[in-house]
Amino acid sequence: MVIAAGNRTKRTVFAPRIDRLLREHRGGELFRLEPDTIGVADPDLMNALLLARPANAEERPTFKPVLGRRVTRTESASLMQAVGADVRAALKKPTGRLDLTGKWPAVPHAHLRDLVFGRETRRFRTLVDRRLELTPKLTWSAVTTGSAVLPPSPEGRELSTLARQVLAADGFAERRFRMYLYRRVAAPICFTVAALVTNAVWLGAPFADDVPNEHVLDEALRLLPPSWNILRVRSPEYTEVDARITPGDDVLLLPIVSHRSPALWDDPDEFRPERWADLDADTQPGYLPFGHVSERCWGRHMVLPLASRLLDVVRAEGLVPDPRQLKGHVDLDGLLEVADLRVVRR
Repeated sequence: MVIAAGNRTKRTVFAPRIDRLLREHRGGELFRLEPDTIGVADPDLMNALLLARPANAEERPTFKPVLGRRVTRTESASLMQAVGADVRAALKKPTGRLDLTGKWPAVPHAHLRDLVFGRETRRFRTLVDRRLELTPKLTWSAVTTGSAVLPPSPEGRELSTLARQVLAADGFAERRFRMYLYRRVAAPICFTVAALVTNAVWLGAPFADDVPNEHVLDEALRLLPPSWNILRVRSPEYTEVDARITPGDDVLLLPIVSHRSPALWDDPDEFRPERWADLDADTQPGYLPFGHVSERCWGRHMVLPLASRLLDVVRAEGLVPDPRQLKGHVDLDGLLEVADLRVVRR
């Protein structure tokens, strides 16, 4: 993907797997990716497959079972309500002047961690650290250590709603379970917002004054959706939807491909946030940055307001990609994001 940058051009360099998908299957409907995996990028077929059955416990990224214990819908709702309260409290804080220059998405991730969870004790703040993504062993070490002895909230410090749920747990096993879910819920908020706004800055900063943040974010989510696929494991319902899907096939639905389909979008590779003045992000065919309407990600109501607030800072401070950086590498380390973007003041 090439983006105009003054009299030079910037290139978005995708990880090989994504690059191959876009080269070989753009505009495709259904295609075999592996001997036991079918890829799908047709909007109508994706819709039918996602309506065929609800996601099972293993297919819910945030709320997969923990050490064999299922996370109930009631527990999921309680966690999302807690972190939602923390995000709403963070959004009420004054912005002030901020220096967010440096390497993104690391810089905005740290800012978001401090904004939403900055009042936490160290053992909670550690669980939102980007370095825990290096290996699952680091995460479990931090969770287990933090669960071993949890002192009461320090005098004069008000912990987040999410942290108070951990402190209310009875016994080590329950504390460890809740601390792991703290990581599962808190960290992705910071990861996703940082990735989304980093991608937006790379794709289009500085932004035109008459283009609202909402349209900038919708377009960044189209071209570089942090969550770029939806996995559904083999199920008889899928063969009933389409006979080309055999009973032994897992199904990988691919918004990263449908988001760039020439049949669905004018100039599909161009960053054009103004297109969203005439489109509805909730109903646009093939547009699934937060999943399907039947099970849309609960976190979007936290991600989008935080991302818009961060974009306000980007615009107010005149933050842009370093003009000397002409390549943006998009790796596959979890979320789809431009890695190590150098951001400077214009």
